Amino acid sequence: QVQLVESGGGLVQAGGSLRLSCAASGRTFSSYATAWFRQAPGREREFVAAVSWSAGSANAYYADSVKGRFTISRDNAKNTVTVYLQMNSLKPEDTAVYYCAYDLIPPRFSAVVAATEYRYWGQGTQVTVSS
Repeated sequence: QVQLVESGGGLVQAGGSLRLSCAASGRTFSSYATAWFRQAPGREREFVAAVSWSAGSANAYYADSVKGRFTISRDNAKNTVTVYLQMNSLKPEDTAVYYCAYDLIPPRFSAVVAATEYRYWGQGTQVTVSS
């Protein structure tokens, strides 16, 4: 099993920045995909960003709505993987509960945008952007 623990959410004014963290522990994989999704009230969960790690190489992918403003990164330590989401130039429409997800890399990398590709999820962290 893999356990995910998120942190870093909060309240920020429009134009501000936040950095989310997600620590994956347990039976982590040597090659993996990890992603951030978000869900606003009354809306479906949507893809934000993903990064894969395999054989020393990372590959990132972003939703159009956050491209140029958000940056996803990851860090490997012994038995722990930490994924970060640096969020800059935040807008009120970025307000949502943010979830990290983790699993093996899907056969087609483009599938990292699909929530169904991930078995392991964090508990979510609230991000609120005031106007």
